[in-house]
Amino acid sequence: MADAQSVRGRALGAVLQNAILSWQTLITVMITAILFLFVQNPIAGWQPWFWLVAGVIAELAFIASNLTNPEATAEALAREFEAKYDLGQIRSADSRQRLERALEYRRNMLKLVDQHGGAMRVQLQQTVADVNDWIGHMYDLALHIDAFDGNELVRRDQHEVPRKVTQAKRDLATATDPDLRNDLEQRVRALELQLDNLQATENGMKRAGIQLDNTLASLGTIYAQMSRLGAKDVDSSGTKRLRLEIQDEVTSLQDTIDALEEVQAQSLRMR
Repeated sequence: MADAQSVRGRALGAVLQNAILSWQTLITVMITAILFLFVQNPIAGWQPWFWLVAGVIAELAFIASNLTNPEATAEALAREFEAKYDLGQIRSADSRQRLERALEYRRNMLKLVDQHGGAMRVQLQQTVADVNDWIGHMYDLALHIDAFDGNELVRRDQHEVPRKVTQAKRDLATATDPDLRNDLEQRVRALELQLDNLQATENGMKRAGIQLDNTLASLGTIYAQMSRLGAKDVDSSGTKRLRLEIQDEVTSLQDTIDALEEVQAQSLRMR
């Protein structure tokens, strides 16, 4: 929660900065300056410095309206979080699109949070914090998919190893020298093991892509469930069930990443 509060503090700082540097603030300053310099006594008893006070009040009201605007706060929170994930680093168009949609769901979840107060707000903030881990794992999985797709050595092995297996078996079938046959048998076993690992890696990547799709669908379901929560659900099993579902999904994503890393490590050891 401390990290979440820190992120929210930085986001509110961003809202404040955007308000101060906005075109509305510039217009307020310009109008105040014109009135102060050229409209000295519009009514009896008016002092020029009253314009300065009026300008400050107008600006403070504008800043306050931005700080209490749920949409502005949600947008700032989204930018603060999304700055950690550079989608430009994701080469796969499919993976990048899935992450973009996941971040869109998160932005809308933040808007739901700002529509509530009290205990419900706290519960939903905790849910979004869990979703942050979810999206982080999705990003890691997308990077793993990219690493496989962009690995020229793996691509070359996928093309060459089946041919080498066939050739080694052909040589073994015609070999008569015991020592040569022993060497060829070892070679066939090693190549077949390498081929199995290559196939396992490719299958793992296909499953990873499917899991990204399934995870995105689950994220949409979580968002729909959050949309239906009311004040009466604050201490009910509804919010607890949401968090458990998210934690299960995060665990599943981590298991997939661990499995991919293990298969890839086996492939490297084979080389």
